[in-house]
Amino acid sequence: MRRVLVVDDDRLVADTLALIFSKSGFESKAAYSADHALELAREIAPNLLLCDVTMPDRNGLELANDIAHEFPDCRIIMLTAFYSNLKNVREQATKSSRPMGILTKPCQPSDLLREATAMLATA
Repeated sequence: MRRVLVVDDDRLVADTLALIFSKSGFESKAAYSADHALELAREIAPNLLLCDVTMPDRNGLELANDIAHEFPDCRIIMLTAFYSNLKNVREQATKSSRPMGILTKPCQPSDLLREATAMLATA
C-alpha cells in the first residue's frame, strides 16, 4: 500500500486531504508542522509527500528538501493557496533533484489523486 504524508498547518485541510487519500486506498498520515512531518516521515517512510508551502516556522519547500535528502524515492507535491508563491515554488521545483508537482488550493480531489497517481507511477 502506498504511504502518503500530508502536511498543512491548517488541521482541517491536512485531515481532509489525508481522509481523501485513505478513502482512495492509500495509507495516509497528517502532520501540522514541518518538524512533526519529519518525525512522522521517519516512522512511515512515505512514498508521497503532499505539503503546503506556507507554514509557520519552516516552510514546505525546506521540508521538501529534507524529505528528498532522507527519502530519495519519495515523490513530492507542493500545495499553495497563494498565487504570488507560484513563481518561487516553480523555481524551487526546477532546482530539486527530482520532479515536484505543484497544485493550488483549493483543488478538486480528482485532480489531486490524478497528480498523486501520476507522480507515484514514476517511482
